[in-house]
Amino acid sequence: GKFVSYFKVIFLILNFFPVVRILGVSYFTLSAYFDTGVFKYLYFVIIMSLYILIISANLLLIVIICMNRSLHEPMYIFLCSLFVNELYGSTGLFPMLLVQILSDIHTVSASFCFLQIFCVYSYVCVEFLNLAIMSYDRYLAICYPLQYNTRMTSAKVAILIGVTWLFPFLTIVILVSLSAPLQLCGNIIDKVYCGNYSVVKLACSDTRLHNIYGLIYTVISIIIPLILILYTYMKILKVCFSGSKQTRQKAVSTCTPHLASLLNFSFGCCFQILQSRFDMSSVPNMLRILLSLYFLTCQPLFTPVLYGLKMSKIRNICKRLLCGEV
Repeated sequence: GKFVSYFKVIFLILNFFPVVRILGVSYFTLSAYFDTGVFKYLYFVIIMSLYILIISANLLLIVIICMNRSLHEPMYIFLCSLFVNELYGSTGLFPMLLVQILSDIHTVSASFCFLQIFCVYSYVCVEFLNLAIMSYDRYLAICYPLQYNTRMTSAKVAILIGVTWLFPFLTIVILVSLSAPLQLCGNIIDKVYCGNYSVVKLACSDTRLHNIYGLIYTVISIIIPLILILYTYMKILKVCFSGSKQTRQKAVSTCTPHLASLLNFSFGCCFQILQSRFDMSSVPNMLRILLSLYFLTCQPLFTPVLYGLKMSKIRNICKRLLCGEV
């Protein structure tokens, strides 16, 4: 119906957009797609429903945090930034995924492919950095409760959020700038969406610089934030075990959703890195596709549901809103 027509129009606009001949090719073929026959409409409805659910859940919590002055605290402001990133990351994937599901020819222009690489990779970097500053915030709140307000000021919150968003954008601009001039020997990407390493593997020229920068990017955007998170949680656990029962309960209630979110996202990213770097031909095609999409589909839905249910202030406001209470 209307949704099918809408995404066909988007597909036509993208294909008639002035094509930038990056890398000596004008388009890429996404070879992981296979013929699903009439089931493509069922897949389209499922993916579309998931996307609408992600947008609705994240927007609801963003509005709740912005409209309620009682939630204008650093912890909830960082949460709001996380929800915005879930919207950003899912939008980098779902529109093109929906277009490709309906299409019989699974190609994407080179310029649009690099736009998707920019969105997906910056989403991952923002996610890890955002989780890192949230763990730092919990560390200050639990380990230094009396000094929390002087250490976590409004100016510091603004700086942390600014760095969380600007730094990934800068690093991914450099990443794309390095990959764009490469001369390619092919244009087939064995995935359902564009990935930088998938493009680099197609290069005819030397890619040592790209591999070195890729490792530096991984260390800065993933490894360092993970080390910071582990360090802060070791300190938090130390305080919890030596503190009162009330301190332990408070720590568990605020830290559990954060750790669950981190583990979920890390699992998805870990498989994605393994899939990019190693031969996964022994894994069934459908399972490979589902696991490669995991961190871009489950995390944007998992985050608002988890925090919405576990954070008592947000949960109570949601209940009042959904029940029509003022």
